[in-house]
Amino acid sequence: MTRVFHRSVKQTLPVAVRGEGCYLYDNNGKAYIDAVSSVVVASLGHGHPAVVEAVKKQVDNLEFAHTSFFTTEALENLASKLNDLAPDSLGYTCVVSGGSEAIEAALKLSRQYFVEIGEPQRKYYISRDQSYHGYTLGALSIGGHEPRRRVFQPILLNTHHIETCYPYRGKEPEESVEEYSLRVANELEKKLLELGPENVIAFFAETIVGATAGVLVPTPGYFERIREICNEHGVLLIVDEIMCGSGRTGEFFTFTQENVVPDMVALSKGLGSGHQPVGAVICSDKIYETARRGSGILHGGHTFMGHATASAAACAVLDTIENENLLDNVRVQGDNFRNMLNNRFGEHPNVGDIRGRGLFWGLEFVVDKETKAPIDKNSNFHNVLKGVAQNNGLLIYPGNGTIDGTEGHHIVLAPPFIVDEAILRDIVDILEASINESVKEIY
Repeated sequence: MTRVFHRSVKQTLPVAVRGEGCYLYDNNGKAYIDAVSSVVVASLGHGHPAVVEAVKKQVDNLEFAHTSFFTTEALENLASKLNDLAPDSLGYTCVVSGGSEAIEAALKLSRQYFVEIGEPQRKYYISRDQSYHGYTLGALSIGGHEPRRRVFQPILLNTHHIETCYPYRGKEPEESVEEYSLRVANELEKKLLELGPENVIAFFAETIVGATAGVLVPTPGYFERIREICNEHGVLLIVDEIMCGSGRTGEFFTFTQENVVPDMVALSKGLGSGHQPVGAVICSDKIYETARRGSGILHGGHTFMGHATASAAACAVLDTIENENLLDNVRVQGDNFRNMLNNRFGEHPNVGDIRGRGLFWGLEFVVDKETKAPIDKNSNFHNVLKGVAQNNGLLIYPGNGTIDGTEGHHIVLAPPFIVDEAILRDIVDILEASINESVKEIY
């Protein structure tokens, strides 16, 4: 009998004992292709020697020192490396222990900023439907993942949501892409005017929506208009790149592909490639200087923020991405993966949409391609497919409630940056067989 309170207490899990590159192995010796980098974390694959060595070296010297007493070389190096990668206006980094904690830090720091400049009346956050920012109460409050919010709804913060950028479901047939981008982005201005922009702290958005709706890529011009609206009304723009950032889409920061610079960006997951739990919030010089000239402190510190070993792991990840030219591989293999997915599933009767960028892809499932009618919400198709694929040696990231929190099913695919064309072919082959088997199982 397990004494672990697992995510599902009704499921018996295999025991993972070893990871190597794009593969995980269980205690029976079975191999699994990790086609989602263990939920978009293991960006370098499993057990990358450079990161393993960096963690060992750091632990040999100093595993941890509380940041109220000391800084460390590893922490200083990580902040410097991140700020070198970021646009010039994003000059300062707070290192935390994960994605939800990074979002909490951004929530608190953005509120602190307005208090310090003499605008304490600002109390509202705006984010988007069908978004996900983490599982702490603050992160759930700004997120739009209704199945995860539902049980906690009475104790969540009073936040506000607007329509997300979801062209497969939202763009009208007569609209151009440019018209759709402006229409959906302008929902932010409507909400600001409704609340009073002087009362709003920030707009939160995943640059590419991840888990909730299965990789929603913004249409051209969408984020540029969002940035304009935030500037016009004095509201901060905070982007969540916990899942889509750290190189996942072929550039280190996905927001650079959208021609905008936010006031803050949250990172995690691939930043440590699973070798250590680590996250970061990079903020603008404006926000940092306000705190420096004002209270001189960062409100809301946690015990393990700036953890030396986690920082050393993240430094090694950044060095490895550069030394092994992995962003080039993300772009090349991302193009290969896009072509394979479109060639194999573009005409599949149950695959309604294929969307993504780099090595970050989503498939949305339907019962009818013409009407886009989703598979029955009670079919549990996403979990059926997950189980079938895992039994076939493939790990994928399933989701339901894709369309509105209730209807729709999707999967996310996000193989490690080190993936090659042969492994991508294996992923597509196993996935096709698994989808066909799962469809037969539910009908």
